[in-house]
Parts: sequence; C-alpha cells; structure tokens
Amino acid sequence: MKFFVDTANLDQIREAQDLGVLDGVTTNPSLMAKEGITGKENILNHYKAICEIVDGDVSAEVIATDFEGMVREGEELAALNPQIVVKLPMIKDGIKAAKYFKDKGIKTNVTLVFSAGQALLAAKAGATYVSPFIGRLDDISTDGLNLIAEIREIYDNYGFETQILAASVRHTMHVLNCAKIGADVMTGPLSSILGLLKHPLTDIGLEKFLADYKKGN
Repeated sequence: MKFFVDTANLDQIREAQDLGVLDGVTTNPSLMAKEGITGKENILNHYKAICEIVDGDVSAEVIATDFEGMVREGEELAALNPQIVVKLPMIKDGIKAAKYFKDKGIKTNVTLVFSAGQALLAAKAGATYVSPFIGRLDDISTDGLNLIAEIREIYDNYGFETQILAASVRHTMHVLNCAKIGADVMTGPLSSILGLLKHPLTDIGLEKFLADYKKGN
C-alpha cells in the first residue's frame, strides 16, 4: 500500500520523505489556507515546491465545478510538473473531465467519493485514483471501511486499474484496516503513519538493551 500525506505543510512533507516511506501527497484548498497559502500564483508555486520534495504523485485540486473550468484549471496544474495529479470533484462534470484527462494522458484523482456507485463511475471514466472519504463517513455513524471493501470487490471483479486512495484517514488503525482490506493508497496526517512505529514492548526492549550495554562498558 502506498503512503501519501494529506497536508500542504512543507516541513511535514520533508519529515515524511526523510522517513523513506512516502509515496505522494494530497492537498486541497482548505489545507493550503491552513498554511496561509492564498492567491493563485502562491498556490501554484506551493505545488511546485511540494513536487521538489517528494518523488511521487501530488494531487492538486481544481476549484471550478463546470467542465470547461475544470479542464482549463487541470491543464494548467498538470503543466506545472509531471508528478501533478488533477483532483476533480465527484460530480457529473467531474466525471466528464476525468474522461477528458484520461484521453490526454493526464492523471486524475476523483475526490469526495462516498458510495461504491460513485467509485464505479470514476473507474469507468478512467480516473487514476478514486478517493473515498472514510473518516467523514465514520463521523456520521457509517462504516467507512466497508466502503473500501465494496469498491475493492467491484474493481477486482472487472479488473479496473483505478487505484483506491483511502482518504480522510484519521489514525493508525484506519491505516492498518485499509491495508487489510486492500486499499492501494492511504492518505492522512503524518501522525497516522508515525503511529505505526509505536509499541510499548519496543520501547521496553530497547531500554533494556541499552541498560545491559551500559553495564558491560
């Protein structure tokens, strides 16, 4: 499973990259605003900066909600760097745009997916990634992980190449469960990845090893 971080914070992206397990980055207008990145030129330059840090795909979201606007924005984003993946909303024109970009050889990520039917349409349109938001489903007492399982079954049935990008991952157990189900990618905060490092027996064992070493020296 690929690990993406869902952030626009360059320091966190560098930390994840330095860890050696980072495969890509996802961003959105809210994450940009959180880092104080506003204005078209600043946002585009920030995407370039992210691409200089990571080796993998970087999802960059369009703001337009109409087909022509998505195409215009998406082509501008894709021209920034070959790593850019155009992030499109799961709406009718978003699906049309996904098909358009597929035919142009431009990678896409269809986002704000909350049902298996939506994921099926995205795959039919040739999306590179589909992003079901599992955390937001959990927030309304719906099983987000079950959605990942449904999409996995459908994609496997028909050999769709669209990758399941589990989005809105909130914590380490989300990461582990997505890996068990067979999500192709997870994206979440850096803390959800770093949490995989932690186990009290590891800490206890290391402490004992170091203490025993000191006794003999």
